[in-house]
Amino acid sequence: MQKLVECVPNFSEGRDLEKIRLITDEIETVPGVQLLDVDPGADTNRTVVTFVGSPDDAVEAAFRAIRKAAQLIDMATHSGEHPRMGATDVCPFVPLQGTTMEDCAALARTLGERVGKELGISVYLYGEAASSPQRQSLADVRSGEYEAMAEKIRKPEWKPDFGPTTLNTRAGVTAVGAREFLIAYNVNLNTKSKTLAHEVALDVRELGRNKRGADGKFVRDADGTPVKESGRLKECRAVGWFIDEYARAQISMNLTNYKVTSMHAAFDACEEEARKYGLRVTGSELVGLIPLDAMRDAGRHYLEKQGLSTGVPERDLIELAIQSLGLAELGEFDPEQKIIEYRVQKRSGRLIDMTVQGFADELSTDSPAPGGGSVAALCGALGGALAAMVANLTIGKKKLQESWDAMRPVGDQGQSVKDRLLHLVDADTDAFNSLMAAMRLPKNTDEEVAARTTAMQDATKEATLIPFRVLEASLEVLGLAETAAEHGNPNSASDAGVAALCARTCAEGAFLNVLINLPGIDDRAWTEDLRTRAQAHCQAARRQADAIVTAVEKKIAEQP
Repeated sequence: MQKLVECVPNFSEGRDLEKIRLITDEIETVPGVQLLDVDPGADTNRTVVTFVGSPDDAVEAAFRAIRKAAQLIDMATHSGEHPRMGATDVCPFVPLQGTTMEDCAALARTLGERVGKELGISVYLYGEAASSPQRQSLADVRSGEYEAMAEKIRKPEWKPDFGPTTLNTRAGVTAVGAREFLIAYNVNLNTKSKTLAHEVALDVRELGRNKRGADGKFVRDADGTPVKESGRLKECRAVGWFIDEYARAQISMNLTNYKVTSMHAAFDACEEEARKYGLRVTGSELVGLIPLDAMRDAGRHYLEKQGLSTGVPERDLIELAIQSLGLAELGEFDPEQKIIEYRVQKRSGRLIDMTVQGFADELSTDSPAPGGGSVAALCGALGGALAAMVANLTIGKKKLQESWDAMRPVGDQGQSVKDRLLHLVDADTDAFNSLMAAMRLPKNTDEEVAARTTAMQDATKEATLIPFRVLEASLEVLGLAETAAEHGNPNSASDAGVAALCARTCAEGAFLNVLINLPGIDDRAWTEDLRTRAQAHCQAARRQADAIVTAVEKKIAEQP
């Protein structure tokens, strides 16, 4: 799985489009990133930029953009409605595919240190990267804004995490941090009443509404401030508004941590609260992009509510989420454009995107890749798919209800291992191509020979580890096939058996591909360790597959 992070730098320039272009051009000079959005505001004199990429590439792109902003923006003459303290005011990293919040916090520290050292800009870490609790809130870090920073950064308690304690008067101060993905999400109502929509918003948002006493008046604390009654949803900000374009009211929400309050939880809460006011939710609208796992989670949520198996293909989860949330009510919802991972992944040219005929034809040519390694991974993926199929043919059948709990994980894990093995179909071919590229490196000097040798050793190790990962995954498939054979729909017993046979072929084929690469690796200790582990895995796979097939044959024979 490709590792991805989102980066959302905010620059203190929203009026000079040429300066903004020069800054964003710097981002696009890094091959591993994709610029997704540039949103300038003239009144705020601020531009919010969104890009995604691999972790290292995202850090490099952010650094280049911060460097260019420091050259182009003079904070000594800057003015605007939005709070600000630097040419690059804030630069958060957001975990996406294959990355964690801890990863993003580490990226923030790496970038902050580099900006402080190389650009001479004072940097504060904030959010999940904060070095102390008092710096977690961006508002606290930025308090006083640019005009107060010269004095603030000299105070011991506000010493910058990186960079000088003397203000860079041109570039100001930058906050670098890590936070969760923010989902901008609107729920549609069958009313034009902004007032009613706002009532629902008050019920669901975390801040809630002002508390009223028995006399109907606001309850106030000792300072005279109204006391709040919290709403239903944590990490949710919401208001009600009327949209002329749609001729309806909406509950407009920012879900600041969708892992705390998901999009589907917000939708369901709005449905429940809206009914109290005689309203009906008719659909919803996503503003901007959304992470893939948020859409998958929504699909699983509604399958669970229907009492069905959640172990279905990703495309089916996404389609169910779109239908259940009414995301296409106000306009087309294209997953390829709205799901952030789909925007950045190369979704063409892969072996797994070929037709069966096309893959078989490509396999049959004189090209050495794809070859047996890719085929082994494909066999394993088919085994995982068969196990998931047996789960889906079991869950929901009332006569088999005692087997549902045992088979639910088979469906989910079958889809997961299927997808991982499909990825390894292409990874095996990519590893072979990388080895060929290393072999073609120049060898005219001693330095070139040494570099070529190192590259070939590294590429050969990777070409060996790919089938080893396939071999490990085959054991997962066998475990699922065993459960499917024991607890699955008896009418699908043969499918569980074929899943086991596919997994065994996967294991045997992957083992052979490990063995054929080992002689090309000079590190004897490394090769012997991998050989021992691979052999043990293969032997275990043979034993387990034989046992499953025997059990399946017995079950078939016992059927009336």
